[in-house]
Amino acid sequence: MARRSKSKSRRRQPELTIIHPQAAGIDVGSTFHVVAVPPALTSEPVQTFQSFTGDLYRLADWFVDIGGVTTVAMASTGVYWISVFDILEAHGLEVLLVNARHVKSVPGRKTDVNDAQWLQQLHPYGLLRGSFHPAQDGSALRADLRHRERFVEDAAAHLQHMPKALMHMNLQLHHVVSDITGVTGMEDHPSHGGGAARSGCGSHLP
Repeated sequence: MARRSKSKSRRRQPELTIIHPQAAGIDVGSTFHVVAVPPALTSEPVQTFQSFTGDLYRLADWFVDIGGVTTVAMASTGVYWISVFDILEAHGLEVLLVNARHVKSVPGRKTDVNDAQWLQQLHPYGLLRGSFHPAQDGSALRADLRHRERFVEDAAAHLQHMPKALMHMNLQLHHVVSDITGVTGMEDHPSHGGGAARSGCGSHLP
């Protein structure tokens, strides 16, 4: 019985199944991107491309020229990945956006080339988990909503500056109006040549 248990424990573990046989990996940087593809596709499987728009199109064309590359994994570094993602996706490639912290923590792989090759080696086996990225229309809507949110936050900050600015001009509007940004505070009085701030309120203005 002991021999049988040993033989069972020595059975070979099932090998990992390749899901994406022609996968590429990109280490995204601020000024250049390092790209790694399967060595079987080209004699120079690691290439470096600048981050300018023309170079990104050249990168996408290179994937098409060498043939076989259908999916690409890259780390979401800052905002530098956005242009790469959009251009590659427009060329019909499946792009997997990976959390950079899940890849950078691997010991002994501190160079851009090693990071790109590591992404390329993990992606074929489905060992990378991509972050959610909406479709093009959804992405544009999300950008608009975030932009609007910033405007709202900025507006709130400027509203806090208004009472101080009025005090510097000795316009005591806040003593007679509870909300200087309300209907009464923002109302224009043509007979006084301006807003409610010019209707007295302790001001030295005539």
